[in-house]
Amino acid sequence: MERKTFQIKIVLRGSEPKIWRRILVPADLLLPDFHKIIQTTMGWTNSHLHQFVKNRTYYLPESEYDDFWSNKEDVDYSKVKISDLLKRKNSKITYEYDFGDNWVHDIILEKITSTDESETLPVCIAGENSCPPEDCGGIWSYERMLEVLKNPENEEYEDYIDWVGEDFDPEYFNIDEVNKLLKTKDFGCPEFF
Repeated sequence: MERKTFQIKIVLRGSEPKIWRRILVPADLLLPDFHKIIQTTMGWTNSHLHQFVKNRTYYLPESEYDDFWSNKEDVDYSKVKISDLLKRKNSKITYEYDFGDNWVHDIILEKITSTDESETLPVCIAGENSCPPEDCGGIWSYERMLEVLKNPENEEYEDYIDWVGEDFDPEYFNIDEVNKLLKTKDFGCPEFF
C-alpha cells in the first residue's frame, strides 16, 4: 500500500557554506514529531525552545506558551500535520530554534511523492556540513568561531578548542549515523530539559 510522502529540504539560514539536510517524511506527520526529526537530522540537542512559523502564525508546543509573549496568532501544534502547512511543491515554512541564538531554518517542500508503507520513514537522503555547537551565539558568532579555528595564532584559538574540542570538523556530516538515530523511538531526539 502506498502513502503520501514529502521530500523536504531543511536549510540553516545564513550558513555559508550551506548547512542543510534533505529528508523523506510521511505527509501526515505531526509537527511535534517533525520538530524531533529536525533536531536529529541537523544535529541539535533539543536544549531550547522552538516554533514553526507560516504567514505570521506561530505553531508551538502548548507547554511553551507564555501569557506575556503569546498572541492570538499562536497555535498549539500538537494536532497540526506538516501537510496542513506545506500543501504544494515549493511551499515554505520557517523553523526557529533557540530564541537567544536565533537559529532559523528554511523548510521547503521539494517534492510530493509516494512510498510503500513497508519503507521506513523518516529517512535522511542527503545533507552537508556539521551543525554549529549549541549556545555559540548564532550564525554570526559561529562564523567568527570558524575564522578563529583556522588560525592557531589567534589569541582566542585555545578557548575555542577547549570548548568545541580538537576534533570539531565544520564539514562533518554522517548520513548513516543520522538514519540510525531516526530509527529510534523518538527519532534520536533527547527530551527537552
